[in-house]
Amino acid sequence: MTDVSVIVIVYNDADRLPTAVRSVLDQSHRDVECVIVNDASTDATAQVADSLVAANPHRVRVVHRKDNSGGCGQPRNDGIEVARGTYLMFLDSDDTLDRHACRNMVATAEQTGAELVSGCCWRVFPDKGEERAWYRGVYRDRAVYSSVRERPELLYDTLSTNKLYRRDFLDREGLRFVERLHYEDLLFSTQAYLAARKIAIIPHRVYNWMTYENAVTLSITNQRSEVRNFADRLQIFRRIDAVYARYGADDLKLRKDIKFLNHDLLLYIRGLRSRSTEYREAFVDLARDYMSSLDPRAFEEAHELQAIIGFMIMNGDIEGAVSAADYVPRKGAKPRLTAPLVEQDGRIYWSADHLDTEDGRRVLDVTDLGIHSLPLKSLNPGGSLTGIERTGATYRLTGDIVNPLGRIAADAKLTARLEIRDRSRKGRFFSVPASVTHTGGRIHWDADVRPQRDIRPLGFVDQSWGLRLRLTAGDEELIIRLFADHAMDDIALPVRPRLTRLAGDHLEAYVPENGEMSFRLVAHGRIARAFLTALRGFTSSGRGRRWWVGLLRSEKALRDVFTRRSTKMSVYNKVFVRLPIRRNTVVFESHLGKQYSDNPKYIYEELRKSGAKYTAIWSYAGSSAGYPKDAKLVRRGSWSYYLALARARYWVDNQGFPREAVKRPQTTYIQTWHGSAYKLMGVDAPETKRGTRAQRARLQEMVDRFDHFLVRTEQDAHTLVKGLGVRAELIRSGYPRNDALVNRGDATALRKKLKLTDGRKVVLYAPTFRTDDKGRPEKRLEMPFDLERFAHELGETHILLVRPHYLNTVVVPPSLSGTVRNVMDVDDVTSLLLLTDTLITDYSSIMFDYALLDRPMVFFAPDLDDYVRSRGAYFDLKEHAPGPVVAEPDELFAALRDLDRDTYAKQRRAFVERFGEYDQGTAAKQVVERFFTGNGNG
Repeated sequence: MTDVSVIVIVYNDADRLPTAVRSVLDQSHRDVECVIVNDASTDATAQVADSLVAANPHRVRVVHRKDNSGGCGQPRNDGIEVARGTYLMFLDSDDTLDRHACRNMVATAEQTGAELVSGCCWRVFPDKGEERAWYRGVYRDRAVYSSVRERPELLYDTLSTNKLYRRDFLDREGLRFVERLHYEDLLFSTQAYLAARKIAIIPHRVYNWMTYENAVTLSITNQRSEVRNFADRLQIFRRIDAVYARYGADDLKLRKDIKFLNHDLLLYIRGLRSRSTEYREAFVDLARDYMSSLDPRAFEEAHELQAIIGFMIMNGDIEGAVSAADYVPRKGAKPRLTAPLVEQDGRIYWSADHLDTEDGRRVLDVTDLGIHSLPLKSLNPGGSLTGIERTGATYRLTGDIVNPLGRIAADAKLTARLEIRDRSRKGRFFSVPASVTHTGGRIHWDADVRPQRDIRPLGFVDQSWGLRLRLTAGDEELIIRLFADHAMDDIALPVRPRLTRLAGDHLEAYVPENGEMSFRLVAHGRIARAFLTALRGFTSSGRGRRWWVGLLRSEKALRDVFTRRSTKMSVYNKVFVRLPIRRNTVVFESHLGKQYSDNPKYIYEELRKSGAKYTAIWSYAGSSAGYPKDAKLVRRGSWSYYLALARARYWVDNQGFPREAVKRPQTTYIQTWHGSAYKLMGVDAPETKRGTRAQRARLQEMVDRFDHFLVRTEQDAHTLVKGLGVRAELIRSGYPRNDALVNRGDATALRKKLKLTDGRKVVLYAPTFRTDDKGRPEKRLEMPFDLERFAHELGETHILLVRPHYLNTVVVPPSLSGTVRNVMDVDDVTSLLLLTDTLITDYSSIMFDYALLDRPMVFFAPDLDDYVRSRGAYFDLKEHAPGPVVAEPDELFAALRDLDRDTYAKQRRAFVERFGEYDQGTAAKQVVERFFTGNGNG
């Protein structure tokens, strides 16, 4: 007997088998044997296994199967039969054990008496040099359970390889792997978890799951392009259902059914565009048959879009299912909207189809997701490539783009360019002009490409290319990913790589798992084909693969070094700051580049009005749409951005340029800020006080770059300035954005755009942002009062505009669009204030600005005590508010109905005297004259 037997199964993996076995032999717990089960390999695996036995005769044994089993179950069972260990573990030949895996797991089993011990598995991506924990949340803490029902989340980790099993436990329960079916782990783990009388969980890393994304041969469970793969998964699930039934575990079956919709089904749906018609038909037949056995509650409790996917498949609507899958974000990617959506009876539905049943209307209703409320640029609409036609050397590519709810207006000016982009190198692409027109509720596009002239890949290192359309609609710029189906697979475009035609001579179309139209560099010529075949053979395994992967990783590492922020900051602080200052250059930024708005916007416009000869550079994050055409635009964080900062004579922003960017003595930093303070700021704030000394030092270092700081009242000097630790000269000019308020500017254009022309009074609800339990801004603002009640009680005489903080979003049902409007996409709040008759707010600094208009305000603050307790405040809102402070919706509606009496005029004047004494309507002019035109004292 030995303590642990590690069963290593292998098939045609001679190169990696020694590494797996070495990870067993190098265990810090020494009483471990390795049992290799060779599943009738046809390469050198048998010889390698025998040599490992010869080198370690007392610790390594091998079983050579005569026939290949076609899976993992039977080889593992063979290993169980010959294993001598008190405990058993399983290891795949392309993976490794952590050095202390056996020590930690055996010790836990002995201390707790657990029959099953499970530790954390890490997925390792050698091709990318990355790794991440598998279901890390399950393994954060050490725990012991007498039943899996005490922690059902354990069932999400269905791997059998990161676990240690008592041998007598497996024999007692008759636990063995199912044979001749894939996904044997799922069934085996479920049976083991339910049968175990004691389960121990440890937070230690025990298993390294090596994932080769560019592998020539995918692992069995990743071969989702084969119908059998899906059929096997469903067969395993049916057997798991039988296990749950045997244990009377209906609650666990419901969890499994929800996971099937949320995860398992999604895996296959995402790849359907790349599948053949025969595959799709077989897939739908299999899926519908199995899904009829799901607990109906699973559709209620699954995520909204995953429930839609399941519903669409049940109705045989593959396109509807795939479009819903497009909108479920992948890790590190944004969701893509490829469904047109439809509005019916004031509700938003994913599709116009299937609305003739109650179930269809219930499942497809996505109103509460708020997709319709998002700005157009946030929708990420998708498109498709529908055809490629050749005329001589020219190829015409055609397709269409989804236009959800007609958000791209028919009268919007449309321009576009088709981009052929390197899929492995961000920012590298070739482009040609494209024509775009409105057609049948969608946007049609076409582009002529001469590939041998327009597309020049390097060759070898840029093997894969994708398509996207850069569409400009009015002031919006949209990046459209283009999808296609397998019908495009027989198309090839002739190209001339820069690194000789031995690197390839055609871009061959293919549709990968994500469904986006793609091309790979291939060779049609005889010599090039022979050369690339030999090269790929050399790099597919052994030393050649290691050399090639190493080369690609080195090349990627160099690119990463060049593009990472730390490199840019190092070059900025060591090189860029030594370049000559451009004396007539100003860099503007608002809210970290998110908007063209606020005080920097009004200083910029006054500078342009003055005629002063300055080069204005605006920083933008995301889309550059909406920024001034007569300014130079740089993407925040780009090389151009840091070069502009280093050489600018002036910096103007309202929040903060990158902290690590050193400000040169020759550069003047005008910090306009973005509002007076009600809540405690900077070092006065509780979270800052709780922070470390180093964190406070970093804040002070950032603030000490300011040369001038705009204030609108002495209250700012005693609160905001002190809290932030500002040592700069205070410019007592007021806020440039408030000049329009003091001077009663014109908001006619915005009023017309928002269609506020029927004479109803405009009420604006503009609260500050809210945070979650971890102090992060909540993604969605939950309305604290009933919008339907507003429409019912006040809709005939008032219209409500809802503008959440730019860190939040909000959902307004389309059924209320006649009375309630979402104006979150209006960046410049000043124009909104000008057309507003009454403001509803809470603790937002907007109160200080709106007071300058001398119009009614209502402070709806149901959580006032909690807010002040957690965030702190510089003054008592109830004492100084220039309007009623209410906590209940009934009080809010009563105050709105009572506005005509307006009993707070005196309080508003006092409020402005205290919190806006320097706002005299000349702030922008003062700043421009002081610093840019030479008419001031600067």
